[in-house]
Amino acid sequence: MATYVNRQIYLQKLIHRRDNGEVKIITGTRRCGKSWLLKKVYHDYLVSQGVPKENIIMVSFDVDEDITGEDLTNPMVLKRYLYSKIIDEDASYYVFLDEIQMVEGFERIVNGLNAHDNVDVYITGSNSKFLSSDINTIFRGRGDEVRVYPFSFKEFCTDRSESINELWKEYYTYGGMPALRNHPTPEQKVSYLQRLWQKTYFDDVVERNGIKNRVALECLVDSLCSSIGSLTNPSKIRNTMESVQHVKLDPDTVSSYMQCLENAFLFEGARRYNVKGRKYYESIKKYYVVDVGLRNARLNFRQQEVTHIMENVIYNELRIRGYVVDVGVVESRVMRDGKSTYQQYEIDFIATNGLNKYYIQSAYSLPTEEKREQELASLKKIDDSFRKIIIVGDDIATYIDDKGYVFLGLFQFLKNEDVME
Repeated sequence: MATYVNRQIYLQKLIHRRDNGEVKIITGTRRCGKSWLLKKVYHDYLVSQGVPKENIIMVSFDVDEDITGEDLTNPMVLKRYLYSKIIDEDASYYVFLDEIQMVEGFERIVNGLNAHDNVDVYITGSNSKFLSSDINTIFRGRGDEVRVYPFSFKEFCTDRSESINELWKEYYTYGGMPALRNHPTPEQKVSYLQRLWQKTYFDDVVERNGIKNRVALECLVDSLCSSIGSLTNPSKIRNTMESVQHVKLDPDTVSSYMQCLENAFLFEGARRYNVKGRKYYESIKKYYVVDVGLRNARLNFRQQEVTHIMENVIYNELRIRGYVVDVGVVESRVMRDGKSTYQQYEIDFIATNGLNKYYIQSAYSLPTEEKREQELASLKKIDDSFRKIIIVGDDIATYIDDKGYVFLGLFQFLKNEDVME
């Protein structure tokens, strides 16, 4: 990597979990920087805290790295190798196992290591086998997940001297995959992103899930990339694929393929929540891609709608900061032609992190009072006291209007984690 990017938000998460008796599970799509975080950023931190380098044991299973002359994906060989390094019962050891899912039966080895009071275990994986209930099942309730994303805009700007508008244009075009720092020209960036899809993501998803129809999977990815930020469901996507791409799949297969893509951390589906009814709509979501550069490359940079891209970037930023993010709807009675009827008002994001909740609208620009009122319409229908925020693409100074609505400039939001407080 050309420049050292100290992934501070994730480093702090690891520091807070150090020696907590649980297996630290670092998840995220392949090539998003999980290995760099452990093997460079966190490794350097531990060394700076006085941990001897020989007490940090690192094994990567997805690279051609021969450190023993034996096959470390063999569980017995791996176990023998690891315990040969843990030689002092009074010393603390840190074990990093990168892309551990490539080892059959890794669970027993990891649980065995974690049972030792002087061993702190960190593993990475690029599939959601490591998530939710599976964590508790695999690691007996002693698994602690840290989700990693490609570079945020703030990380992307590290050691860059260009104007913020130039950086933003590059970011919303090529995204934040860390290795792009090694590919300085547009041609190189495009080639790298497209290779990621073909040689890493599609190959991985097809092989891992035994998918027979790769062409249909690729068409599904194209459809999701084209519709980021739009309400959809498997049936709607199926109809689009059939009418536009002339690819036929039954809804169950579409749903299965979508789950495979979510499991690989390439897309996330934000559920739709009825604010006043306090319930979710189970059949419909908005999908966002983990990195807008990957999205653009998949569409050959043909659909550069900055409004949708900005919305996707805001969603990713909220997730990076640890928020659970839903998309909202508020139903309200209105009079039309002398009749009372319900009208739905959309809220781009409802972000929560425990006690705090934020209602957020993404507005590329507010050129007129009419447009401003349009963005505020849904927020005005919410009668609770949680903060209501409009993030504007224009480079504006943060202000609060006389009704208490907060207006943030996009760059202020992306570069300041505390700006919503």
